[in-house]
Amino acid sequence: MTFHLYQILVSLIAFAMIYQGIKKYIQRKKGQTFLKLSVRIAVWGSMALIAVFPKFTVFLAHIIGIEGNINAVILTGFILIFLMIFKLLSAIEKLEQNISELTRKDSLKEISNKK
Repeated sequence: MTFHLYQILVSLIAFAMIYQGIKKYIQRKKGQTFLKLSVRIAVWGSMALIAVFPKFTVFLAHIIGIEGNINAVILTGFILIFLMIFKLLSAIEKLEQNISELTRKDSLKEISNKK
């Protein structure tokens, strides 16, 4: 079995993203939950699986009942889009937390200045 450059790159990126997620979860970073870690492992793990075993999409398409391999590739595209949405939601969540923290600090400062 020969590996192409894209298979190696996608696998390395996937394992790096999974490692990063596990590291953040173990360090108990803010906003890291088991659900987010599970989604990260599922998405990036499936990306690595598809990159290393491209014929898996044909097998997956047959199990799901999708005719033709191109539909399985489209399904993979949806997984990528889901990942991007997940990243955006995480960024928005972090921004909301920062805004809340700044608002609280500003309110406490105003209250202490009035006294």
